[in-house]
Amino acid sequence: MTWLLDVVPPDYRLHGVLRRHPYALAVLARHHIAACVRGAREGYRSARTELGGKLPPGGVEAVLEVYRAEGSRLVETARAVDLVGRALRGEVFTPQLGGTQDERRGAGARDARDSRGAGARDGKDEHNGKDEHNGKDEHNGKDDRDGKPERDAGRRDDKGRRGAKPARSR
Repeated sequence: MTWLLDVVPPDYRLHGVLRRHPYALAVLARHHIAACVRGAREGYRSARTELGGKLPPGGVEAVLEVYRAEGSRLVETARAVDLVGRALRGEVFTPQLGGTQDERRGAGARDARDSRGAGARDGKDEHNGKDEHNGKDEHNGKDDRDGKPERDAGRRDDKGRRGAKPARSR
């Protein structure tokens, strides 16, 4: 509960109901941190137009780096708040071998994700609209996995799209 109170603005500590009901605090923290993530993303998108010509050379890039670092931190905090909220709701977590999903995914995927700016990450595969964590199509909720490995799923074409077919020789 102390950590959740550190996530939200200090004035939230004044409200006894949030101390008596940790799940309520987790919900408020989830909404607060989500707004912070949205704000960081908007700031990142508009920084060049708002600050261009008003800062010394390299100033805008330095501000964008701040947005990237803080955006990543905020996204990780949002994930942590979500996990705490789920635990307070009574969800039981099962230990998994091999570390966390991010550790299994590797640093390369994390670096690519972070380079999109302000910690942009929504869990959806940007190329096919499917949730990359569970293989479900976000539009119809159907599972696209049939237990068979997708032949060219790991390949990427020259534009970085997944599932690219190998070039055929003539």
